[in-house]
Amino acid sequence: MKYFWSLILIISFFSCAKNSPQKKKIQIQHKQYITVLGIAQDAGYPQIGCQKECCANFYNGSFKKQKVVSLGLVDVENKQKWLFEATPDIATQLADLEQNHLKTINLIDGIFLTHAHIGHYAGLMYFGREALGKKGTNVFAMPKMKEFLSKNEPWNQLIKLENIAFSDLQNNSTVVLNNKLKVTPFIVPHRDELSETVGYKIEGTKKTALFIPDINKWQKWSKSIVEEVKKVDYTFLDATFLKDGEIDRPMSEIPHPFIEETVNLFKNETLETKNKVIFIHFNHTNSALQKIAKEKTEIEKLGFQFAFEGMNLGL
Repeated sequence: MKYFWSLILIISFFSCAKNSPQKKKIQIQHKQYITVLGIAQDAGYPQIGCQKECCANFYNGSFKKQKVVSLGLVDVENKQKWLFEATPDIATQLADLEQNHLKTINLIDGIFLTHAHIGHYAGLMYFGREALGKKGTNVFAMPKMKEFLSKNEPWNQLIKLENIAFSDLQNNSTVVLNNKLKVTPFIVPHRDELSETVGYKIEGTKKTALFIPDINKWQKWSKSIVEEVKKVDYTFLDATFLKDGEIDRPMSEIPHPFIEETVNLFKNETLETKNKVIFIHFNHTNSALQKIAKEKTEIEKLGFQFAFEGMNLGL
C-alpha cells in the first residue's frame, strides 16, 4: 500500500509538470515575436445582455471566454515587451505576457493605442490609484487620442498622478523601439467620434506584420488592402462581422468589412497571399469566433487564417 501511494505521488508530479505554463514559454523559439492576447470585439465574449445561442455556448460550458483584441510584442533578446491596445482584459493579458513569455522588472515597456472605442483604451483605468498605481507607464498615442485622454475625466487623473506618460505618435512616422524592432502608425477611416484611428506596421529584422483591428470598409481607405497584404508577412485584419444582417440593428451604424467581403477581395490572389490574412476582432455574434463553425472551416480551406489566443508569430 505504501508503494502504491508513492507511485501515485510520482505520477501526479509529472502530470502537473506536463501542464505547467512554462511549457508554452519553452516552446517559443523566436527572439522577437508577436503573441495574440485577445481576439474578441470591444465588449468581449460573452457579451453583456446576450441570451442568444452564441453566448449560451459559453454559459453551458461548450466554449470558453474570449478576451478583447490585443497583441503582445516580445523581445526576449533585449528583455522588453509592449502591448497593443489597453483592453478591459488587460490584467490577465499582462499576466499572460509575464507568466508565459517574458518576466521583467517593468510590467510593460509601453502600450500602443489605436483609437478611443472602449475595448481599445478602457484598460488604462487599471494603472490608476484604485488599482496598480504605478508611475510612468509609457502610452503611445496619436494627437487626438492624447487630447481626448488629457481633457476628460477620469483619464486625465492618470496623467495628473503620473500613472501614464505619453510618447507622441504621428501618421506614418516610425518609432524605433530598439535595434531589432520598430513600429509605424498609419491612419485608417473609422468612426472617429473621439479620436483618430490607426493601424500599425510592426517590423522585425526578418518579418513584418500589419495590425488593423478596426476600419470602416476597405474601399473607404486610400490604399488597397490586397496590395498592402502582399508587402508584408502577416496581417491581422478587422473581422468584426462575418456577413450582413448578423445583428438586429442597422449595420451601417457600425461599419466594418464583413469577412465575406474581405474573402471576396482576395478571391483571385495566390494561396500565399491569402495565407497572410489573419482575421481578428470578432463580435460575439460572429460564428467564426467559435471553433465549431462550418463557415470558419470553409474560409480556412481557402487559405485564410483566424487568430486565436496564444498564437505566436516570429519577427
